[in-house]
Order: sequence, then structure tokens, then C-alpha cells
Amino acid sequence: MKVDRTIALTLILVACMCLITPIDGFGQTDTSAPLTLQQVIDMAVQANISIKSSREETNAAVATKKQSRTGFFPTFNATYQYTRNDEDTARKSLFTNLDEYSFSASVTQPLFAGFSIVNRYEMAGYGVEIAQANEQFVRQNVVLQARTVYFTLLKAEKLLKVAQETEKQIEAQKNVAKNFYEVGMSPLNDLLQAQVELANATQNVILAQNDLEKARSDLNILLRRPINTPVEIEDMLDFEPFGLVLENCLQSAEENRVEIKIANMEIVLAEKDVKLAKKDYYPSINLIGSYYQLGEEWDVEDDTLWDIRAVASWDFWEWGRTSYGVKEKSSRLSQAALNKDKILEDISAEVKQAYLRTQAAERYIATVETSIQQAEENFRINEERYKEQVATATDVLIAQTLLSRTMTNYYSALYEYKIAKATLYKAMGQELME
Repeated sequence: MKVDRTIALTLILVACMCLITPIDGFGQTDTSAPLTLQQVIDMAVQANISIKSSREETNAAVATKKQSRTGFFPTFNATYQYTRNDEDTARKSLFTNLDEYSFSASVTQPLFAGFSIVNRYEMAGYGVEIAQANEQFVRQNVVLQARTVYFTLLKAEKLLKVAQETEKQIEAQKNVAKNFYEVGMSPLNDLLQAQVELANATQNVILAQNDLEKARSDLNILLRRPINTPVEIEDMLDFEPFGLVLENCLQSAEENRVEIKIANMEIVLAEKDVKLAKKDYYPSINLIGSYYQLGEEWDVEDDTLWDIRAVASWDFWEWGRTSYGVKEKSSRLSQAALNKDKILEDISAEVKQAYLRTQAAERYIATVETSIQQAEENFRINEERYKEQVATATDVLIAQTLLSRTMTNYYSALYEYKIAKATLYKAMGQELME
């Protein structure tokens, strides 16, 4: 009976443990899953210092706009003053006391300031838009950098696999040459040639490993992680031809490039700056209301008075200071327009260069794809012929070199195409690809 109770208690405990502990990974997050391209982009955007700095610049621009808006509202001022006069002065004057206390308050409402207040406010609004556009520009650069680092890492992984596979195949060829030499079926030269090629293949593996470690470090640096953090990313072997023509790319760039939007807003800012420089051509008009209290005691309750004034002031002669300022701002406006023309030219050249690079990589992929099977078949035939002593070791090594070069060229072209296409989309002003 006691044994039955022990067994029942054990079964209950096991059932509870099964309910608490996930079975077969249910309810657990797989932290070792390879990172996707989108995850790398999101992590890079979140970690990038330049993006954070550009966001702070946007916040500063917003604060500046709010600050400039206060120019439309009245300002308030209050003053409390105590004066101790000389006794002789107080006796000789009918209006002077030994102790004088005064309190004054005023409110000033600007009525007209040569359009400077509204121009400053509108300029601050464009400043916010420029800051937001710069933030978008920085983000696009980070996204392109993330894509470039990602595809460079994939290329490094593939080239290392090609180098390792080549090393294995040449080592197998070396073993065959060694066996043939030992039984007198092939000359020593075949064995020596295979050994030399094996040493070269081993060196290529070492170089490929270094390139891979550098690519992993670049990704960790981009994500602001410890440089030796293990890295595993999801492979992308898909290939889709780029379907747009150059004219479509140029049109997209003209419509979407952030630099063009910024250049347009800088022209508008320069125009506002010209108007702001002309403010001294006009008088400024303020409405001022004041309230006073005077007395011989600290509570200043003896005399009370107030007034309301409309004050107009105009500096009508400053030896050409205003006109020279207007000329300077007009030159800045012309400079902004010329800067936009330069930006348009540079963007057109950038788009065309990226387009040609993409087209070249696309055509190269199509060419190399057809030669992969031919190179594999050529290597297989020469390997079999050598085993049958119909071909030489040199034929096999040449076929192996051809196969290795073909695979290297294919993966290099594939990921170069992906990088080129990402660069082209960025040149077109688009962050998202197909």
C-alpha cells in the first residue's frame, strides 16, 4: 500500500514536470536561428549611432520651430526696485523721498516686424523637414551598408566552401597520384605537381577563412556587437533579373532621391532668408501696455498708474547695411540653385553607373550558369580518364582549376549582382527592393 502511494506520488510529480517543462522545444525561442536579411537591416538601423544622432537633430529642429512660434505672442516683464536717496537731496527736492520703492509690469505685443516673425517661423518649419529628410538619407545609407555587408558575408562563406571542396578534390587526386607512383604506373612528376597544387589549395583555404572572419567582424561592427560574436545568417541563392530600363531608374531617382528634396527646401530657405534680410526696409510696430506702482514703503501702495503705447521705430539710414545684406542672401539663393543642378547631375551619373554595374553582373551570371555543369562534367571525365591512365595528372588539375574558378566566378557574380542591385535601388531613392 505504501509502495502504491509512492508510485502515485512519483507519477504526479512527473506529470507536473511535464506541464512546467516544454517538450521538444515547444514554447522556447530558437536563439540560434540564422539571421535573415531583414533582421540584420532592422538591427543595424536600431544600433546605428548616425541614425540616433540624426533623430536628435530632428528633435532640435522641432524645438527650434516651437521656439520661433513664440515670436507671435506677447512678452511679459516685471520689475521691482528700491532706491535709497541722500538726505540732502531729499530735503532739497519736493518729489524725492529718502526711501523709494517702485514696481512696474509691462506687456509687449509685436504688430509688425517687417515680416521677419512669419519668415523665421516658416524657415524653422522647413528646417524640420530638412532634418527629417537627412534622417531618412542616413537610414538609406545604413540599409545599403547592411545589405552590402550581408551579401559580402554570404559570398565569403560560399568561396570558403569552394576552396575547401577544391582542397579535398586535389588531396584525393594527390593520393591517387601517390598510389600510381608507388606501383610504377605514373611518374614522380605527377605526384609532385599534385602536391604543389594541394599546397596552393590549402593556402587559398586560409585566405578564404580570413576573408570570412573579416566579413563576420564587419557584420558585428555594423550591429555594434562584440567583434567575435558568432555569426550565422540565412543564405540567399535566388536570382531575379532586373526588369527596369535606365529611363525608369532616372525618373525614380528624380522623384524619390532625398538629396533633391533637401536641395529644393534649401532653395526655399534661401528665398525666405532674402525676405528676412529685407525686414529693415520696414518699420517695426509694437503695442506696449505698462502698469506702475510707487511708494515709500515696500508694498508700494502710494501711487498707481498705467499706460498703453503704440511704438513704431525705423532705422532708415545705416549706410547701406541692409542692401548689402540683401545682396549677400541673393547670392546664397543663386548658390543654392546651382547646388541643386550639381546634385541632379551627380545623381544621374550615380544611377547610370549603378545600372550598368547591375546589368553587367546579371549578364555575367547567365554566362557562368551555363558553364558550371560543363566544368563539373569536364572534371569528372578527366578524373576517370586519369584513373584509367588515359589522361595525365595535368589534365585533371587543369580541369579542377577550371571548375574551382567557375564556381568562384558564379558566387562572386551572384552576390555582386545583389550588392549592385541594392546600390541601384538606393540610387533610385528606394529603400525596398522587389
